Amino acid sequence: MIKSIEYRIGNALDLDQVIELYRSCSLGGRRPVDDRDRVRAMLANANIVVTAWDGELMVGISRAISDFSYATYLSDLAVRESYQRAGIGKELIRRTQLAGGTQATVILLSAPAAVDYYPRVGFERHDSCWLIRGDQPLR
Repeated sequence: MIKSIEYRIGNALDLDQVIELYRSCSLGGRRPVDDRDRVRAMLANANIVVTAWDGELMVGISRAISDFSYATYLSDLAVRESYQRAGIGKELIRRTQLAGGTQATVILLSAPAAVDYYPRVGFERHDSCWLIRGDQPLR
């Protein structure tokens, strides 16, 4: 039973707690959790980080990059598997949306396991997303 979840904003977090949280849910398989320097940089360079806490246990995180005017890219949304389906992810998104400002659109790339989640909380599908990996040369 979840007592009361506390939400915090800020990226001054214990790296081990963040990595352990990622590993506790499906996002850990798609993030470089074995590369501490990279995860450290991911946190340091995000300008909106919202976390959810059950006492001293980090149970959720939202990591985003925003210009606070036009776009907020929600790059990570992770909720510890044992805490899912309790509204924590939705609240993390809501707080990220508020932090980015009312004029900014929240944009994300869904994990395969979460494609059905986002429409349920109000996201609209957008069919013209394109990506290129950092190590892939332009043709």
